[in-house]
Parts: sequence; C-alpha cells; structure tokens
Amino acid sequence: MPHLILFTQPGCFSCELMRIYLEAREIAFEERDISKDLEARRAMTETYGSNETPTMLIDEEVLIGFDPALLDQILDSPASSDSVN
Repeated sequence: MPHLILFTQPGCFSCELMRIYLEAREIAFEERDISKDLEARRAMTETYGSNETPTMLIDEEVLIGFDPALLDQILDSPASSDSVN
C-alpha cells in the first residue's frame, strides 16, 4: 500500500468525508492538521502547491479535494498494490 498523508483542518466537511472514506476502506494514513502544524501548512502550500483541504499526498502524487471516484482509481491501480509483476 502506498504511503498516504492527509492535510486537514477543523471545520472542513470534505476532510471528514475523506477520513470516513479511508477508514471504511481500511487504508492507513497520516493526518496533518494545518491549523496546529505550521510545518504541515508550509509543506502543503509551498511544496505541494495546494491552498485547500483536504489535500492528500499518495507517495508523490498530490490530490486536492475529495473525489472518491478518482481515489478508487488510484488506490485500486496495480501500481498502488503490494503485488509484484
């Protein structure tokens, strides 16, 4: 499984939906609250070019917003699995 980092902030409804989605799929993720973690905020805006939450980093791919269809496509792709070709 890829390494997932989820940038969130309090009061973000889409962030809550993202958490529910990931937990329902039993996908482990690291959550970084940009309201409390200034380094996470800097990384999200400067390194990953996002100014909104949720922003998710899947390995090196950046996803901005909550798009379950796109997440299904990325997380179910063979490149995201532990299988060896």
